[in-house]
Amino acid sequence: MAAHKTSAVADEPIEVLFALQEKFDLLDLAGPLQIFTTALHDAKDPNSRAFEVTIAGAEPKILSDQGVIIGSQITFKEAHERLEDFDILVVVGGGVREVLKLEQEPLGLINNFAELQKKDPAHERTLFSVCTGALLLARENILSGLSATTHPDSLTSFENECSDAATRNLTERTDVVEDARYVVNNLRFDLGEEDENPYIRRKSDGGRRPSNARKGSMSFKGSNSRRESIARRAAMRLGGLRVITSGGVASGIDAALYLVSALVDEECAAEVARITQWTWNKGVVVDGLDV
Repeated sequence: MAAHKTSAVADEPIEVLFALQEKFDLLDLAGPLQIFTTALHDAKDPNSRAFEVTIAGAEPKILSDQGVIIGSQITFKEAHERLEDFDILVVVGGGVREVLKLEQEPLGLINNFAELQKKDPAHERTLFSVCTGALLLARENILSGLSATTHPDSLTSFENECSDAATRNLTERTDVVEDARYVVNNLRFDLGEEDENPYIRRKSDGGRRPSNARKGSMSFKGSNSRRESIARRAAMRLGGLRVITSGGVASGIDAALYLVSALVDEECAAEVARITQWTWNKGVVVDGLDV
């Protein structure tokens, strides 16, 4: 069972929960879903699926903003009951204004997932938002003291939501990054030397970024120097919860590829990108520390 795993990098399916609110954006779901369901632990074994996906919603059928209906596999209530089973919670955009106005799910699910990580820092969990889903993370004060991004057209609303959360909870503000495909906080493995790592974001890239931001990742399997420290993980923000926010709808695909590279390996991510004919645009990784 996923609940007993101490890490999400074992050669068994990594459990992913998608939380869908009414009027969600279809590509926010479909893009990462395609990436996760294509990834294999062993490229030669079609049965070695790297991820297992579960879809949660308030109703058995959920209407997307594009008018397409998606069937949920479990209710939000069941998702709360099974939350320990999941390694990744994906929060999509679309319909977020109504969720914020009425304080509906998946706000509670987001908060409980973060609390679960703080209570159990030995387990490696990831909270991943696509597009305006980042506003839901901001409302729950998940992004305090972290770096984050969202759809460019929603940056003002996002900044206001982050600022309101910081004021309301008397916590640190969020560093809103405007030019990144995705932003990763609480990296869980060593990025390697700057001169040797092809994913470090260099000055020549230009644009706004945190001074310690780096591009891409080195995967768990590709790192020979990874060291585990549960005590250090517990001392990190949110108990070491990996928090990823991505930009507009297509950016969710790039962020999902990052997760494949981080939790499986770089070769798997490259193969998924090849199969889907997608050019992986890497984002920004903040606080690249091996814990």
